Amino acid sequence: MPRINFHQQLAALKDKLLAMAALSQQALEFSVEAYLNRDLGLCAHVKEIEAAINAAETSVDEMAYDLLAKEQPMAIDLRFILSVIKINGDLERIGDQSSNIAQRAMALDDKPAISLPVDIEEMGSKVGVMIRRAIQALLEADAKLAENVIAMDDEIDEMNRSVQTELMEVMQQHPQVAEQSLNAIIISRNLERAADHATNIAEDVIFWIRGSDVRHKFSLSQEE
Repeated sequence: MPRINFHQQLAALKDKLLAMAALSQQALEFSVEAYLNRDLGLCAHVKEIEAAINAAETSVDEMAYDLLAKEQPMAIDLRFILSVIKINGDLERIGDQSSNIAQRAMALDDKPAISLPVDIEEMGSKVGVMIRRAIQALLEADAKLAENVIAMDDEIDEMNRSVQTELMEVMQQHPQVAEQSLNAIIISRNLERAADHATNIAEDVIFWIRGSDVRHKFSLSQEE
């Protein structure tokens, strides 16, 4: 009976984490939309979601550490709880990145909208896909899907580098739009960091399922 109760608690912990993951995914999508549409109301909503994410992080951590202390889990159950603690932190960081993007959008409220030679919308969409797939990999215990998320990170890195290069040139040639360009650069960097956190989540899913630490190894195997 105690073991049944333990696995029920593990299931409840997973549900808490998935609920938090949904908030983080929503925050990122809304923040990009707020930037693209200059929507201050949506910016405020992102801030509200971030507060909910922060509260959820504390709740998930408390439950995870309580299970570690009281149940002394072994093998795959121990790996799951350790992965939850790490994923919890990455989801909170995605909330932070989303809040930063919303802050940049708010800073542009009194600036004229201009067309820049970069596609923040596409970049945000691809990062959103990474987060959704990382969460799905967690939900379905799918290591192959997690590997797919990790493989996507290089494309986001390249997009971020392209944004930096293109917009630095814009700022040099058109200083009157320097603020809009700089905000786009900062938003691109925040998206790149959110993608890194999605990658971390995918790596932790693989650790949970397979018991192998793939940090730094996947990128090396991809280059060979």
